[in-house]
Parts: sequence; structure tokens; C-alpha cells
Amino acid sequence: MRIVWIMLWITAEIFAAQNTKSYECTKIFEDRKNELLVELSRIDEQRQSLDALKKATEELLRKKEAAVQGKDTKVDQKLSEIKDREASVKKMLDENKKVLEQIKQIKSDKVSQTFAKMKPSASAQILSQMEASDAADIMSTLNSKVVGQILAKMDPKKGSEITGKLRSVPEAAK
Repeated sequence: MRIVWIMLWITAEIFAAQNTKSYECTKIFEDRKNELLVELSRIDEQRQSLDALKKATEELLRKKEAAVQGKDTKVDQKLSEIKDREASVKKMLDENKKVLEQIKQIKSDKVSQTFAKMKPSASAQILSQMEASDAADIMSTLNSKVVGQILAKMDPKKGSEITGKLRSVPEAAK
């Protein structure tokens, strides 16, 4: 009987050891499962934070793009205004040039008329006192008969100088 008791006791110990080992494995698995659940919740929190950051960044980018687009529109408007002003200034400059040319022409015509009405000797005396280029400019507006009469009354040296300048006066001025 003692052997039976020993056998029974050994069998009980074996079952107890197996139950303990089974309990220890279950406990390890439960602990690991809890660790994994904690890690999973931490990863989920980080993913949510990343998603929120991504949305905030995208929103900020949209706002910046809208601001840049608005500035581009303003720059385009300013550029358009500048081009319009430039065209306006160019138009005014062209008009001013035309008016200036008209004034010069009227002035030249008056001077020419004055010299044409004067006696050749008086004209010759005045033109002899002027720079040769200025005298040539004035004489280029007179008709050739009057020019000939004025040159005939001038000092030959001054007359030849003015004649040389008359040859180099552009055709547009003649």
C-alpha cells in the first residue's frame, strides 16, 4: 500500500507540475498579449498624431498657396498698370516730340522768313557773325536764289566755310 501511496503521490505531483507549467505558459502568453495591446495602442496614438500633423501641414500648405496666388494676382495687376502707364508715357512722349518738332519748324520758318525779307547785305552781315554751322542751318531753309545773293555779299572766307557746312546739312533739313 505504501507503494500505491507513493505512486499516487508521484502521479499527483506530475499532474500538479503539469498544471503549474500550463499555468505558467498561460500567464506568459497573457503578459505578452497585454504588452502587445499596450504597444498597439501606443502605435495607434502615434498614427493619429501623424494624421493630425499631416492634415495641419496640408491646411497650412493650402493657405500658403492661396496667399502666394493672391500675391501673384496683385503682381500681375501692378505689372499691367505699369505697362499701361508706360504706354501712356510713351504716347505722351511721342506727342511731345511732334509738338517740339512743330515748334522748331515754326521757329525755323520765322527765322527763314525774316532772313528772306531782309536785304542780302544785312543778312550777310548777321550770318557772318554766327557760327558757320548755325548760319548753314538757317541758310538751308532759304531758297537757292536768296542764298546766292547772301553769299555774294559775304566775306569770301566766311562764305566758303558756310558753303562747306551747307553741303553737309542733312537733306531733311533742306
